[in-house]
Amino acid sequence: MSAVTLDEPATPARADRGRRTPSDALVAGTSHTMLILWSVIVIVPFCWVLLSSFKTSKEILSSPFSLPAEWSFDNYVSAWTKAGIGTYFFNTVIVVGTALVLVMLLGAMCAYVLARFEFFGRNFIYYSMLGGLTFPVFLVIVPLFFVLQGFGLLNTLPGLILTYVAYALPFTVFFLYAFFKTLPDDVYEAAMMDGAGEWRTFFRIMLPMAAPGMAGVAIFNFLGLWNQFLLPVALNTDRKNYVLTQGMASFSSQAGYNVDFGALFAGVVLTVLPVLVVYLIFQRRIAGTVSTGTFR
Repeated sequence: MSAVTLDEPATPARADRGRRTPSDALVAGTSHTMLILWSVIVIVPFCWVLLSSFKTSKEILSSPFSLPAEWSFDNYVSAWTKAGIGTYFFNTVIVVGTALVLVMLLGAMCAYVLARFEFFGRNFIYYSMLGGLTFPVFLVIVPLFFVLQGFGLLNTLPGLILTYVAYALPFTVFFLYAFFKTLPDDVYEAAMMDGAGEWRTFFRIMLPMAAPGMAGVAIFNFLGLWNQFLLPVALNTDRKNYVLTQGMASFSSQAGYNVDFGALFAGVVLTVLPVLVVYLIFQRRIAGTVSTGTFR
């Protein structure tokens, strides 16, 4: 037997592959510089708002970039109680939470049927859903207003929930369609041979297999619905049903020139914090979901 040499000389292809050219260094340096600048643009304003939420209005106007003289949560208490941020927060949780559950359930069922079954009009329904993604939302404000008014749901939380569901459904179906399309047929056929019906197969087998896609779409929908402003402003003018975006806009404008900037910045932090926490917790799931849906 001939001896096997472990240390083989590097071939030209391998040597070129590990060598870094000046153009590669330029691209890497430029991208890192842009990422650093973008991080500064995003992080610095948020840190300034966070520090300002512990200051009084006098401190903010006199020394906007200094540390607070006293670290107190009085601004948060004032924003939560006096400015009504607490009520708006709970309204938002109810609306977004209920809409998220409904849109994920209906979107998953619709995407599953469109992806796994052949029937007349399937392509028409699917492309109609895609058309909903391209339709600007501000063009449907007037029809939505009269539809909700006709059903007696204008300026109500249920009406806003249904509007959010309709708003997020096309994106949910479009995103989950690819996941259900790529699920193996063998698992579905085995479940049917074991006597499982369509409903049981969907909820017990196929839906758990699409859990990564479900999680990613749920996060995207949460971020979009939590920050929604145009729909509630146009369709929810009853003050007791305000959501956070409406409440913050009203809080910042109702005081005129006598704005409590400390409480205002505290309200901004309370509005942004849930979205930031959700993103930090699930950012890996978001990246994994996008890459999985892209390369399948």
